[in-house]
Amino acid sequence: MDDAANRKDREEVTRYEIWVRGVLSEHFALGFKGIDLKVQDGEITVLVGEIVDQSQLHGLLDCLSNFGLELLSLKAISERGER
Repeated sequence: MDDAANRKDREEVTRYEIWVRGVLSEHFALGFKGIDLKVQDGEITVLVGEIVDQSQLHGLLDCLSNFGLELLSLKAISERGER
């Protein structure tokens, strides 16, 4: 890959914050590199991390749905190029 392609890839990475009703263990995060989990009030899990592209985002959301978790909030909190 050339420098322009590498720069484009880095700039497209977006940091997301995803809130779901339910508690996920740290074991869940092992399947998603770069995703951190925080449990709020013993009933809500907040996932925070960099998502490379829409495909990865949809994969994560599908996985959460398959676990039967209710999506409460999905927010792009920054793009790598904005830092």
